[in-house]
Amino acid sequence: MNKPSVRIRDDFWGGYQELVTDTVIPYQWEALNDRVEGAEPSRAIRNFRIAAGLEEGGFHGFVFQDSDLYKWLEAAAYSLGRRPNPELERIMDEAIELIGRAQLEDGYINTYFTIKAPGGRWTNLYEAHELYCAGHLFEAAVAYYEATGKRRLLDIACRFADLIDRVFGPGEGQLRGYCGHPEIELALVRLCGATGEERYLRLAKFFVDERGKEPNYFMEEWKRGRGVTIWSSNRPNLEYNQAHLPVREQTEAVGHAVRAVYLYSAMADLARLTGDGGLREACDRLWFNATKKRMYITGGIGSTHLGEAFTFDYDLPNDLAYAETCASIGLIFWARRMLKLEAKSEYADVMERALYNNVLGSMARDGKRFFYVNPLEVWPEASLKNPDRRHVKPVRQKWFGCSCCPPNVARLLASLDEYIYDVDEAAGRVYVHLYIGSELKFAAAGREVTLRQRSDLPWDGAVSFDLSVSGAGGVRFALALRVPDWFQTAEPKLSVNGEAWTYRIEKGYAVVEREWADGDRAEWLLPVEAVLVGARPEIRANAGRAAIQRGPLVYCVEEADNGAPLAALSLAEETALSERFEPNLLGGCVVVEGDGRVPADTDWPEDAPYRPLRAATRPKRFRAIPYFLWGNREPGEMSVWIRR
Repeated sequence: MNKPSVRIRDDFWGGYQELVTDTVIPYQWEALNDRVEGAEPSRAIRNFRIAAGLEEGGFHGFVFQDSDLYKWLEAAAYSLGRRPNPELERIMDEAIELIGRAQLEDGYINTYFTIKAPGGRWTNLYEAHELYCAGHLFEAAVAYYEATGKRRLLDIACRFADLIDRVFGPGEGQLRGYCGHPEIELALVRLCGATGEERYLRLAKFFVDERGKEPNYFMEEWKRGRGVTIWSSNRPNLEYNQAHLPVREQTEAVGHAVRAVYLYSAMADLARLTGDGGLREACDRLWFNATKKRMYITGGIGSTHLGEAFTFDYDLPNDLAYAETCASIGLIFWARRMLKLEAKSEYADVMERALYNNVLGSMARDGKRFFYVNPLEVWPEASLKNPDRRHVKPVRQKWFGCSCCPPNVARLLASLDEYIYDVDEAAGRVYVHLYIGSELKFAAAGREVTLRQRSDLPWDGAVSFDLSVSGAGGVRFALALRVPDWFQTAEPKLSVNGEAWTYRIEKGYAVVEREWADGDRAEWLLPVEAVLVGARPEIRANAGRAAIQRGPLVYCVEEADNGAPLAALSLAEETALSERFEPNLLGGCVVVEGDGRVPADTDWPEDAPYRPLRAATRPKRFRAIPYFLWGNREPGEMSVWIRR
């Protein structure tokens, strides 16, 4: 049979995929065409029309504006693969023809340089995002080809890739540069997979290998340009785009968080496909640093708005957090590729944490408003009036001038099928990374097998697997089920055909190896309970504080439920958490309640900002909701961490 196929059939995640198909993709198409009232303009489609000679005018937006259209096309392609939609396909084909008309004779496509700087190609790789935009074009082209079989966008992409392959490389007369924003590297790997053209894989390897070598390309480029850049004349910050050292020598996640995890994703791809042990070792070092020392409990990364960047180990402020949506999406890309290198549960744990919390929380329930920044503490007045906190928004936005995140969310959720399983046919093993209701079709010992997963997550931990096996008799393979890191106090329980079954743990997966027959059923019961979680002492922002997690979901308290100021709320000395499902709250969710304390004396004179400490407090029952649902009611304060 063909390669394994997956279809999500899940009340929770299936609902989100339908939301993306029915609402998010059409809404974002309107935004790209500047037809959303009150939203910041995109001008992405207009830029292409001007570059194609269909309109007159100047370039509008950021230098990477083209990528918004490409990511939208990729999301729409995944949606088409799930559910045919002739009208959407027609719109996409028209957009693809527009891209084709904007492509120059030699294959080059970039509306910024075509319209605004026609003589400036490849002169500012540090800032100009030419190769970054190309990468997103390549990813969209592969997705559309795989969904429809149509080659038009793939041919456009290959013409551009062939040009880039001629311009860049180690040969005489070629540029030994690379993009300031990694992306093309992982995209070229995908393009190679779709076309079988090994040149694209070699080019991806060249870009990764060349990064950070001396003499440093960005420094030489800056000198050639006499210090004139798009945004500033400052000397290039090489850590900002991970060009301070060759990638195999890097030990810490530094610089712009999105750029970092896109680069690490490509490194993991190349380590797997080429057997490069140096790249593999670098991935392991960087993974440990990024996820064990520089990641928020929500799966967010990037601690500061200055450079949208990592800072240093355990520097994870809640109210100043950046935790850009794109960064968590890139972290998921990286985790998925690390799983392909080696099936270790910690990669899937991080993937799941970022998905359920940071990424899902970035989009409103209606699919029409988005967060760019995902803080863990919000004080709306500070967001409005304190310049250090203006990047933190208390309400989601209709669109952004820099709108990289919304279409990124769409393409991730639309392609979520690809993140649930891995099938190692040679080893006779099926890995279940995520517990999402779905149907997996694969081959085992030459037989066709269908695995139907049913999951009640995130609200309940009951998971089951029903098997169908073609032909007579059983087939032997191992089912490897991830044991999540949810701070459970009990072990998961497994039964097969109603009988308790023992399993062995391998790298965080419960492995069940047996001969499976048609009609077999495995039931996997995961303990899902609300627990208080502490942070290690070095995470100073959370000293004396606790967070609540239930299953994969991090919780938060909102002003809507608990009043203000939330800073006055603390946990009772003995805090018993209770939980219940509320079907009419935020579309239905499990809320967690607990015993807290607030100051007993609230009669504070207006002319006395300070006074002698009074220790008296009174009980207050607090209510917490899943972090991904915050900000869907009236604006107000929010906090993930509560004082103890």
